Amino acid sequence: MPELVDSYSRRIEYLRVSVTDRCNLRCLYCMPSRGVHTIPREEILHYEEIQRLVGVAVGLGVRKVRVTGGEPLVRSGIVSLIASLARIPNLEDISLTTNGTLLEAFAAALKEAGLRRVNISLDTLDPKKYAHITRGDEIDQVWRGIRKALEVGLTPLKINTVVIRGLNDGEVEEFARLTLSEPINLRFIEFMPVGARDFWRPERVVRVEEIKQRIRHLGELRPTRIRGDGPARYFFLPGAQGTVGFIGAFSDHFCAWCNRMRITCDGRLRPCLFSETEIDLRAPLRRGCSDQELVSLFLRGNRLKPRSHTLREEPDRVWRRPMSEIGG
Repeated sequence: MPELVDSYSRRIEYLRVSVTDRCNLRCLYCMPSRGVHTIPREEILHYEEIQRLVGVAVGLGVRKVRVTGGEPLVRSGIVSLIASLARIPNLEDISLTTNGTLLEAFAAALKEAGLRRVNISLDTLDPKKYAHITRGDEIDQVWRGIRKALEVGLTPLKINTVVIRGLNDGEVEEFARLTLSEPINLRFIEFMPVGARDFWRPERVVRVEEIKQRIRHLGELRPTRIRGDGPARYFFLPGAQGTVGFIGAFSDHFCAWCNRMRITCDGRLRPCLFSETEIDLRAPLRRGCSDQELVSLFLRGNRLKPRSHTLREEPDRVWRRPMSEIGG
């Protein structure tokens, strides 16, 4: 069986699989105020189809899968999907990205099913600001979910914080201070143009170096690594229980060592987050294609993976598909 090594000698070992474009929050930068078009349910991949695609990808060298949305925990049967993926031979790591609002109820069952770790999206520590950003009021539920995930061993636990100028950039220090007393891996993410078109502005991007400057007086940032570290560059503050990571799509992109592809919830293989190139996997699946045909489609996607994205060159570009459809 061939392996997924792209035209630039990058070995593709990581697959992000979106299971839904639905979400129980309506974050300002993710979904426009007027609402978002949802994909018809009949166009969403069935769990059996996802399991088959992941099995083919693992045969091509994929070793890690991250389940995403939308919000994956709103889809019925998500625990059974995790259990079915955990039975795939040679799949070494299954993780999940969530907004955390439903995690308390699911954490133990997900862990028992075979989930290894979670990433939790949280952009503010202030309840009023949380309600403003998410158009919801579930921040206490998120913290209960975080505690439960730590309790059952869904670790390393990562908190993803998108830093947006004028919205939450004043909380950078407070977020970093969390790692001094909590065993969490905090990741500051530069704002990217893959969400609500009516909210994106290039001037709202806070670059990684500015974020670092805001927290350096807490202590020296010492480099480190954690399991499943992905695109982030990780550091720790002296005496900290957790780590601080930085993902700089604009200022310090990780394209040179990108090891991932995505499958959207409607069955498109997307070789790069910041490229409109997609390959339809759903139609071949539903007309009864062979595994070898799916292998050929994965290999085609592998060949089409670009050397790097063009965010720096096109900061005003707005992508056709929002992140809720692509898979966060």
